[in-house]
Amino acid sequence: MTATEVHLRAAAVAAALRIVDAHLAEFDDRYPGDTTEQGRYRLRPPDGGNRGWTTSFWPGMLWLAHDLTGDDRYRQAAEGHVASFADRIRRGVDLDTHDLGFLYTLSCVVPYRRSGDHEAGRTALAAADHLLARVLEPAGIIQAWGDLSDPRQRGRTIIDSLMNTPLLFWASETTGDPRYASVARRHTAQLRDHILRPDGTTFHTFYWDPDTGSPLRGETEQGNHDDSCWARGQAWGVYGFVRNFRHTGDESFLTAARRCADYFLRHLPQDRVAYWDLEFTDGSAEERDSSAAAIAVCGLLELADQVGSEQYRTAAGDILDSLIAGYTGEHALLLHGVYDKPKGVGVDEGTLWGDYFYLEALTRLTVPGWISPW
Repeated sequence: MTATEVHLRAAAVAAALRIVDAHLAEFDDRYPGDTTEQGRYRLRPPDGGNRGWTTSFWPGMLWLAHDLTGDDRYRQAAEGHVASFADRIRRGVDLDTHDLGFLYTLSCVVPYRRSGDHEAGRTALAAADHLLARVLEPAGIIQAWGDLSDPRQRGRTIIDSLMNTPLLFWASETTGDPRYASVARRHTAQLRDHILRPDGTTFHTFYWDPDTGSPLRGETEQGNHDDSCWARGQAWGVYGFVRNFRHTGDESFLTAARRCADYFLRHLPQDRVAYWDLEFTDGSAEERDSSAAAIAVCGLLELADQVGSEQYRTAAGDILDSLIAGYTGEHALLLHGVYDKPKGVGVDEGTLWGDYFYLEALTRLTVPGWISPW
């Protein structure tokens, strides 16, 4: 990095930490909503409780703040969330989702790894068991959403699931039971073969016949149309496939990550921050998705480490610097994100996951030898 880049990124870290401090004073052990509302995070309805798929990004940011500063108040605040996630498992609150990987990797696997927190470890293993229960044989996929008997959701998986499998790899490493890792590897292979299209684009969501295991069709929920390329999904593909390569050593997963990355980079606008669907570019009146950009930065840096490519590292730096220069806020770390454009949800707002992955990207480039929670 040049001296200018070091200075700008250090200033970005300081600005991000000021926002984390403000959120800590405001939210403490409660949870902000998925996105800002008119530029400001508010308590998750109705009372800041632990529901939905994004709550772990708040303690995840506290762990990153601790990594960046060594300040124990961030560690203590992050550890304070373990009880809420344990209670959520015990009471079965909103567990019909593959996003247990997002939820319990950041909230419980991290404190277990760092301090041997037994409650955190037990809770993360319970979440991994819930994830195993969502496997549909003979397709060998983890159902994304809903009760397993729901006819609309049965047989569906989505590309985000590639970031939920690390919980299963951790569970096998921790227990010595190979079932968790076997499920994760088979699921990833199915996405490699079916959710990743021949041209390097990705479907958001794909269906298998739950009885025969036959692949059926690809669709979208949050992209522009079934055959377009939803930007955040493509970014999940970059980061998710390379992380699954890290856990398995399967070179085909690394190849899949590179294909996702190359397409993503070829379809960026001039300022390198993606529109919410990659079929849009300069001159479009559509919104950007800063969260897709932040996820892609993390994936590209991971990919650069794996293949020794300065091309990917440079591309990641260019995207991050553009986010720093034009997309940072005062109450959200990142502005101009999109949750779900087709449904009109969280459009041109800050997003909790975008903030997390932006801070993770800054941490990757600031803390030597930083170890990914994924």
